[in-house]
Amino acid sequence: MEVARFKAIEIFRNERLQEPVEAYSSAFDNCQGVIEELLETTVDLSDWDQAKIHKILSSESYLEAFRYLPGPPISQDDLKTLAIVASLSPTRLMGDQKAASRLVETVLSCLDRRRFPWVSERRDPTESEKNAAVLASAALMAYQRIQTLRRSEGKELQESRVAEALAGAGFVEVPRRKIGTLGDAPSIGEFCRETRLGTRKADFVIGLWDNRKMAIECKVSNSSINSVKRLNNDAAAKAEAWQKDFGERNIVPVAVLSGVYKLANLIEAQERGLSLFWAHEIDTLLNWIYTTRIP
Repeated sequence: MEVARFKAIEIFRNERLQEPVEAYSSAFDNCQGVIEELLETTVDLSDWDQAKIHKILSSESYLEAFRYLPGPPISQDDLKTLAIVASLSPTRLMGDQKAASRLVETVLSCLDRRRFPWVSERRDPTESEKNAAVLASAALMAYQRIQTLRRSEGKELQESRVAEALAGAGFVEVPRRKIGTLGDAPSIGEFCRETRLGTRKADFVIGLWDNRKMAIECKVSNSSINSVKRLNNDAAAKAEAWQKDFGERNIVPVAVLSGVYKLANLIEAQERGLSLFWAHEIDTLLNWIYTTRIP
């Protein structure tokens, strides 16, 4: 376990150190432009008439920048809760002016006064204040975009490796479907990608050779702290739910891991019924699957 864990950390370090700086620079430039346009549209956050609100909330990029005006920034889910709106969809918001107004009031009530001191002081910003606000806001947005991109690309790459490995081992991919009972699951020698298995989603569901079903979660963690959320609070919790829904004899819950994990979190996940395999040792998973073919 420890040898494989340290190997995964080494791979993570090498990938991160080789990551091109252009990705962040490009994200920063884009975010900077959006923030500048948002300030220009609202006359440095002083003018929020209905036409301007409509323009901001009808654009995904403006709406993203809008969420980064508070300190700290507000997530989409939190903003919906705080503003008491059902959706941040531009179409829905444009049909509900009261909801749109509540969003603006909510964000302005949480406005970061360090970045935008002129708003609460009811004056025009100095050029240096405005430049500092734009740069700080762009940095916040760009950082989050890169984090999201890393998670998305890492997970997609991992899922591609698993799918290729299964296909190479002779499994046939079948269309995804909602699996309410074991009879709905892929048959022996088949697998499907992301689907709802019982009450929780699985990245893969596989029909093993011994007629059991394997549920796989692909997890990428960028820190030992993050691993608690990815592994213990999510994948291990799903393992417990699947075994409760379908029985321990019928389901083999698995997590394929890459990145940084704390040893204690790995042990806890195993104790909760989750089998662990490393993405850089995907053959180990295939070898285990092959044993289900032997009487």
